[in-house]
Amino acid sequence: MKRVLGFCVAVLLFWSCDQKSKIEKEVEAIPVNMKLVRFEQAFFETNPNDLAKVKATYPKFFPSDIPDSVWVNKLKNKDWQSLYQEVEAKYKDFSSEQTEIEDIFKHVKYYFPKVKEPTIYTCIGSMDHMSKAIYINNELVIALEMYLGKNHKFYTGIDKYIRENFEPRQMMPDVVAAIGFTVIPRSKHDDFISQMIDAGKEMYLKDLLIPSYTDAEKMGYTPEQLKFCQENEGYVWENFIVNKYLYSTDSKLANRFVNMAPFSKFYLEIDNETPGRIGQWVGWQIIRSFVENNEKVTPKELLAMDAHRIFEGSKYKPKKNE
Repeated sequence: MKRVLGFCVAVLLFWSCDQKSKIEKEVEAIPVNMKLVRFEQAFFETNPNDLAKVKATYPKFFPSDIPDSVWVNKLKNKDWQSLYQEVEAKYKDFSSEQTEIEDIFKHVKYYFPKVKEPTIYTCIGSMDHMSKAIYINNELVIALEMYLGKNHKFYTGIDKYIRENFEPRQMMPDVVAAIGFTVIPRSKHDDFISQMIDAGKEMYLKDLLIPSYTDAEKMGYTPEQLKFCQENEGYVWENFIVNKYLYSTDSKLANRFVNMAPFSKFYLEIDNETPGRIGQWVGWQIIRSFVENNEKVTPKELLAMDAHRIFEGSKYKPKKNE
């Protein structure tokens, strides 16, 4: 019996790998040509007297309610110039990142043929960790000051759990997350299971668009944090079931388990050992379980599917490690 089961598993894995290889070959053949605009270079290399020319070229970067004096002061400010020099030292050559983004959009066009590749804009923003990458109206804007490395001197004072994801390797997962706002419809439910599955859809999109990245990189976790989730999946799920969280509409649950946080809040002694957003990780596993049990559902159909229907069809029942 063990030999039969082992053979079946081997065949399934071979088929799965072969299918993925076939998809990647088809993706590679998709033509993508993306324009790159280096706004931060155009702005910070400008003489204050020539500001009007830059504004005329890039009007979207200059809100009408902000006076020119603000931009002139920014150009003359030593701290801003120092930040620009740090970004320039790290990303003067953006060709490898552009190639990765183009590869992402090859995958996007494979799964969503009607989506057009955007113009890529790089810039230096205001250290807003909630807006590291923005994708809207066929434009992809990336704030390069957010990818200098978690221990960079400019991040002093920012909480450790936030700056952990200020690594260059997090740029592409952030780009995919930004794309998710466009291709993943928001759930019509506001209960906890729907919030987890909605977050899990974003993670599944990363499975599709950046398949070479590790699960830890997709989540923005350390390997240790990912290992905690894997080893305690059954216990986490049991806690959610016992406390009747799944269909609860308590708004606090999202902050405890889905949104960015230093750790997940079970209100147990183990809390400080848990990674934040563990509910997002659980939602991802529910999505993966659904995919395993519903081969005929396409990725596009899945991302648009009702969260409750996904949960019911996932047959998700994690076991507790012995």
